[in-house]
Amino acid sequence: MTATETPSAPDSPVSPAPADTGPDGELLHSPVLAWFEAHARDLPWRRPDAGAWGVMVSEFMLQQTPVSRVRPVYEQWLARWPRPAALAAEAPGEAVRAWGRLGYPRRALRLHGAAVAITERHGGDVPKEHAQLLALPGIGEYTAAAVASFAYGQRHPVLDTNVRRVFARAVTGVQYPPNATTAAERRLARALLPDDEAAAARWAAASMELGALVCTARNEDCGRCPIARECAWRLAGKPAHDGPPRRGQSYAGTDRQVRGRLLAVLRDAAGPVPQAALDVVWDEPVQRARALDGLVADGLVEPLADGLYQLPGS
Repeated sequence: MTATETPSAPDSPVSPAPADTGPDGELLHSPVLAWFEAHARDLPWRRPDAGAWGVMVSEFMLQQTPVSRVRPVYEQWLARWPRPAALAAEAPGEAVRAWGRLGYPRRALRLHGAAVAITERHGGDVPKEHAQLLALPGIGEYTAAAVASFAYGQRHPVLDTNVRRVFARAVTGVQYPPNATTAAERRLARALLPDDEAAAARWAAASMELGALVCTARNEDCGRCPIARECAWRLAGKPAHDGPPRRGQSYAGTDRQVRGRLLAVLRDAAGPVPQAALDVVWDEPVQRARALDGLVADGLVEPLADGLYQLPGS
């Protein structure tokens, strides 16, 4: 249940407020912001020279991918395509090639599509307005809010997995958030936003960092947490998760693995690749054919005449 559905006792420091007023975010803001000031990682997309394009690239890459894997690819990407127009001028297949082994390569095509739209609609500058960001291809609510907040210092709720986990524990008193973001979580995130625009943008980054470094999915470090004394989940004795089973992300033997191997061959090739070169990457022909068909359907692979394949637009 959400905090607004089962209020705690009035004198509890973490009792969720009634629905008309929302929770008292001021108990959380100062300690989390102070912790972030002292412990925030020095990441290239957080530096002033990253600009809005650097922030946008990082947000695409960081979806479902850890920082350690993203950082080298991000730096290579920005060195090659420092502006959206530079990426837009390339074939989409080059974006897929440069994406390397980050996984979920459709993100590369979406980022290329966004770069084309930014170049055509906004003169090559990442737009500031949330609605304009949301109108770009491949941009959803989370990415639009993240770019508006982190690049332009605006006041928007930014709900990634880390933030949702922090709010679930600190305010709602449960170990994990629901598998999919709910309307109640969005209301809570809006209620917790500081009124000041700059503070709200900083809060979005700080709560995300807290979930990434301290309030992790496993082995949370409450001794290092700046809001442990206010955390509803800790004060309740850390009750175990009793909701729907949490989704795992299996990889070995899946179509995702086959797709990755097929794309690796195409990325490494200087030109079109014959079917025989793809057939050797996976022994099971039905699964291999299904994976290849899926790549073609997703626009990640382009079939040519005579049984040849290439990255799109190569």
